[in-house]
Amino acid sequence: MIVDLSGKTALVTGGSRGIGRATAMALAKAGAEVIVHFASNAAAAREVVEQIESAGGRAQSVAADLAGPTAPHDLAREVRQRTGNRLDIVVASAGVLASIPFDKMDHEEFDRLFAVNVRAPYFLVQQLLPCLSDGASIILLSSRAASRAVGMISAYAATKGAVQSLTRHLAFALGDRGIRVNAVAPGMVDTDMAEMRTDPNKRDFALNIQVLKRLAQPEDIADFIACLSADQCRWVTGQVIAVDGGTLL
Repeated sequence: MIVDLSGKTALVTGGSRGIGRATAMALAKAGAEVIVHFASNAAAAREVVEQIESAGGRAQSVAADLAGPTAPHDLAREVRQRTGNRLDIVVASAGVLASIPFDKMDHEEFDRLFAVNVRAPYFLVQQLLPCLSDGASIILLSSRAASRAVGMISAYAATKGAVQSLTRHLAFALGDRGIRVNAVAPGMVDTDMAEMRTDPNKRDFALNIQVLKRLAQPEDIADFIACLSADQCRWVTGQVIAVDGGTLL
């Protein structure tokens, strides 16, 4: 499948690190102009933009702390101004993770998880509606943890379950405009958020539960997101797609 996103404009939240970074690079490689969102690490976002531009692509960065209640609205306003009210692809990759036992979770951390992982993409999509092109593609990031009991991430997993429900409801709400909404659910991916980078036992666990016996890299997820963004996937909407190397088959 040759992915051609020439002439399209994309926004990737959380685009300065991990899966978001790899996704920004993959979309740009396919020809899209990419807006790389970051929360606080301007240098990392600038590096992504420079790498895209050095490869002949087009990119720019934009900052917003999505934990804030008005941040999605502010980010959407900035994106509308920069794109001239034409946006074709939205990848809501920004997310936060907390590994905390159920009996130790406090409401501040619980609220932060839901603010960034659920509230932010909900209102970001809402506020971007005026500039989303008919036939646009929206991709949310869920997790295999939404359907599995895994370790000490009950609150995080709950946010990803909410993302899966949101995916179906947004697909239903926006279908009249031909706007597709899907979610990608990775398994354990080797990013700076993953505890398996510093815990050999968790690294071994990740290897043992996958049919494809290697650790997933951000590019494994990003390449699929780029494919799902393309017109070849125009008849796919409202789906939560596991991209997990055959986890727990």
